[in-house]
Amino acid sequence: MRSIRVAAVQFEHSAGDKSANFSKIESFAKRAAEQGVEMIAFPECCITGYWFLRNLSRGQLEELSEAVPAGVSSARLIELSREYRMTMGAGLVERSDDGRLYNTYVVAMPDGQVKRHRKIQAFESEHISSGSEYTVFDTPHGWRVGVLICYDNNIIENVRVTALKGAEILLSPHQTGGCRSASPHAMSPVDKGIWERRFENPKAIEAELTGDKGRGWLMRWLPARAHDNGLFLVFSNGVGVDDDEIRTGNAMILDPYGRTVVETGKAGDEMVVADLDGGLLERCTGRRWMMARRPELYGPLTVPTGMERDTRTIRFGLDK
Repeated sequence: MRSIRVAAVQFEHSAGDKSANFSKIESFAKRAAEQGVEMIAFPECCITGYWFLRNLSRGQLEELSEAVPAGVSSARLIELSREYRMTMGAGLVERSDDGRLYNTYVVAMPDGQVKRHRKIQAFESEHISSGSEYTVFDTPHGWRVGVLICYDNNIIENVRVTALKGAEILLSPHQTGGCRSASPHAMSPVDKGIWERRFENPKAIEAELTGDKGRGWLMRWLPARAHDNGLFLVFSNGVGVDDDEIRTGNAMILDPYGRTVVETGKAGDEMVVADLDGGLLERCTGRRWMMARRPELYGPLTVPTGMERDTRTIRFGLDK
């Protein structure tokens, strides 16, 4: 398999300001094209903004939402993809034909294909529905790609199904780090004052972004998703102010052994670029382990246990 040059982007979005956010997307796309990038991943909901969504009424969310791929933002992404001959993914709030709202990731390809992934584990608003399909597709670059949005990646079954459907690259757009977590030893909020003084005291904000509130938390599980499922993982994320939380960035690309190929700890907008060697896939540990599976034993995975809860209750610690 040929190699491919891929980029992961982190940037601080503006809540509800699609024009400002798309200006950043266009700027990064131009930079990526100048570096020969063939595939670029932008963060979850980076077109519309993210955490403020939970405070919007149904009507406000509908006003912000768009059809996919018929909407204006999808059209702009398609145009950029064709201009730069680059596969591009970015997130927004989608309004479906039946009126449902979704946290959706749009992937535009230079041959005109458009794919979308609706977040399976949605929790952002009572008005946003969860998707019910996995998203894996072939690209004109000769690679098969899957998409899982943020919390989707936390559920190990989601990544395994995506890998079993043939994904070689997993686009993993997030808005994470610095979250208020119901788990006492997971994440915790980043002090907004430290972010605001990041230029005066860069070591303080670096410690926040790369410590347990950001990279430290990610590295407990993200490499395992890549390693155990034998795929490259492209992690894009928000950074900076996201309503009342501070996102931690840490854009990175991991190889099928869970090794970090490239990453950033920058406290600001940034892009990381890496060449993915397809030769690593065939004999990597995760793929050999998947060949040793015994599906006839796994029936219990599909049987409800009674412990299942809606993602919203788990995310906000309401399951007590």
